[in-house]
Amino acid sequence: MKKTVIELENMEFYAYHGHYEEEQKVGNRFRVDLRFEVDSAEAARTDELATTVSYLDVYQSVRRQMEIPSHLLEHVAGRIVEALRAEFPAVGALRLKVSKLDPPLGGQVEKVSLVVED
Repeated sequence: MKKTVIELENMEFYAYHGHYEEEQKVGNRFRVDLRFEVDSAEAARTDELATTVSYLDVYQSVRRQMEIPSHLLEHVAGRIVEALRAEFPAVGALRLKVSKLDPPLGGQVEKVSLVVED
């Protein structure tokens, strides 16, 4: 086994996640960072995409989940992890960070983030 880490960093989405009605109507910018392990021995040997996890396909999976409005970041993150596990059984340990940029907290806050390690 040849463990490799793949990272998709600073994926940015405009989405409608939030507890408050205004957040669900107006939307906000979100950033998603994903790090996951795969066995890359076969890909290193064959140079064939089919022998690894396509990060394009992973990105599209994350994008689909971000398009579904949710009240809580916990729900968004849980759906993303669940989808990745279902679609890409070769994914090993993963770390997912979902950040809401400029959250409406009544003061200057760059972002609020939720991190899931699975």
